[in-house]
Amino acid sequence: MRYICQICGYIYDDEIEGIPFEDLPDSWTCPMCKAPKSMFEKEEDEKEDIQHEPIEMDESLEELSPGVLAAIFSNLARGAEKQYKAEEERLFRKLSDYFAESAPAPSEADLSVLSKLVDDAVSKGYPRGKDTASRAKDRGALRACTWGEKVERIVHALLERYEKEGESFLESERIWVCSVCGFIYIGNDPPAICPVCKVPDWKFEMIE
Repeated sequence: MRYICQICGYIYDDEIEGIPFEDLPDSWTCPMCKAPKSMFEKEEDEKEDIQHEPIEMDESLEELSPGVLAAIFSNLARGAEKQYKAEEERLFRKLSDYFAESAPAPSEADLSVLSKLVDDAVSKGYPRGKDTASRAKDRGALRACTWGEKVERIVHALLERYEKEGESFLESERIWVCSVCGFIYIGNDPPAICPVCKVPDWKFEMIE
């Protein structure tokens, strides 16, 4: 039987590994991206072609908060950086910093609120984004949504681990964040290649 990591695509094969996946301890993590065992799904021989009902989008305009605008311009800056557009990157970062400074401090920044935001993004936000990108045939937006969803899932796994272990699991480890897709990696050194967007290790930034 084979099991596939839903974050990086690593395949655990019972025959090759010699230990059935079900017998692995709950603390076992993906050798490539360190996603928890719960992030693996059994490989199916044939997957049904499931037709999803299109999600109705509310086309009405909505006011975006300073925090959301800061995130949007930060992502645009990273996109400009990837395309070697230095001036555009500088301007987007300037806008991002402006809105970040204007954003009010969250009144309820506890673990439960953060977990709910992540859950909502995975269950509602990214499915809507992927549906819109698919209907618009925007491959770039669809790729960004796919990457974002995987990053949110690893964040969810890290929050669960933090809830169980507290800060102890970070005592002897470093935190690395991919500057392209936002993937979070816990370890002494960053992975050679980002498990999500496949950029090299020098694109990772260490978070103090």
